[in-house]
Amino acid sequence: MNTFNQFFFGIYPYICLSIFLFGSLVRFDREQYSWKADSSELLHRGQLRLGSILFHIGVLAVFFGHLVGLLTPLWFWHVLGVSHGAKQIFAMVMGGIFGTMALVGLLILIHRRFTISRIHVNSTWRDKLVLVWLLITLLLGLSTIFVSMGHLDGHEMVLFMEWAQHIVTFRGGAAEFLKDTHLLFKLHIFMGMTFFLIFPFTRMVHVWSGFASAAYVTRAWQLVRPRA
Repeated sequence: MNTFNQFFFGIYPYICLSIFLFGSLVRFDREQYSWKADSSELLHRGQLRLGSILFHIGVLAVFFGHLVGLLTPLWFWHVLGVSHGAKQIFAMVMGGIFGTMALVGLLILIHRRFTISRIHVNSTWRDKLVLVWLLITLLLGLSTIFVSMGHLDGHEMVLFMEWAQHIVTFRGGAAEFLKDTHLLFKLHIFMGMTFFLIFPFTRMVHVWSGFASAAYVTRAWQLVRPRA
């Protein structure tokens, strides 16, 4: 079991991040015509707006919540005077709200994708895989809230923070922090990491374009002269 723990939480994260980054670069360099969101709006507009808004707001809040919560150094929270228990309760509440929002939106999108024939026949297996993968990941994440309610001291959250910060700073011994954590947390982390591994091979690459669009704010004005 220690060998499995070491591989999945000490080595596997680097495999996923490497494929996520280099796979996205290769996809952009070699297959730019496939770099698109493949929206199904033209096929059927019903339920799309509600499902898309709920899902995107929820999942972005959850993503950045994980990012800030896991990667902010422990000393920073100490300086602010925020205890581990208070941080855990806040994470549970906000994660529950935005996770549920993302789940409802995702279920609407899954219903459209699988039950509306025009969309279903024009969907690839990758499109369906992404939706199902996100569904399982969200359900596992929301399930961990009930596990966390059994111990509100924040100790287990500190273990996750130490693990994530050891991974991103390339320090050894990261897997040891997750050795005795609950199985639901481990499954949720595995599903989340694997999502980054499959990311470059799906329509999800359009997320890069969404973040890159922020660069338009800093672009110089385009000078348009009238025809002489």
